[in-house]
Amino acid sequence: MLFDADAVPTVEAMKKQIIVASKAMPFYCALPSVSEHMIESGWTRCFFHISEVGWPMYIIYVSLYLIFVEFGIYWMHRELHDIKPLYKHLHATHHIYNKENTLSPFAGLAFHPLDGILQAISHVIALFLLPMHFRTHIALLFIEAVWTANIHDCIHGKIWPVMGAGYHTIHHTTYRHNYGHYTVWMDWLFGTLREPEDLLKKD
Repeated sequence: MLFDADAVPTVEAMKKQIIVASKAMPFYCALPSVSEHMIESGWTRCFFHISEVGWPMYIIYVSLYLIFVEFGIYWMHRELHDIKPLYKHLHATHHIYNKENTLSPFAGLAFHPLDGILQAISHVIALFLLPMHFRTHIALLFIEAVWTANIHDCIHGKIWPVMGAGYHTIHHTTYRHNYGHYTVWMDWLFGTLREPEDLLKKD
């Protein structure tokens, strides 16, 4: 682990995070509900059986989908910081957790509801642009929530190029680095990457 094992938020802080996350949860559930309705109505490019495209094309489509989602989340997250009214009225709710000992998996879901939806909207936009397997899309929406909780637990596994908790903890302390979600590639590409090891060297 890269961070101290005792860098843990208080029970009271985690209770507040759970309350914020619980209030937002019904709104988070709206996104997969709406996307499923659009898919079943035939408005998207989703397909229901892998046999319709074959395994090679399925792997290509999922890869393109994940690249698009990573790109979309990176830029939406970055704009939620750069556009001051969006930060003030939406994203600041999440960034009150700005130190190691205020972060927990519960903080990973403690967003303003609209903020959470905006950061996940790439999953839905992708369906209109790229062929995508329906059940894989739904599974990835679920994994989105699990992953968001994971990168807020301050336990950095150091598996390159994964955007682990070590990277995301830096985001919560500098506000200007590591906007990416699953990987560090977008931050590397657009010049916002900061390595956890670099931070430790300065300490």
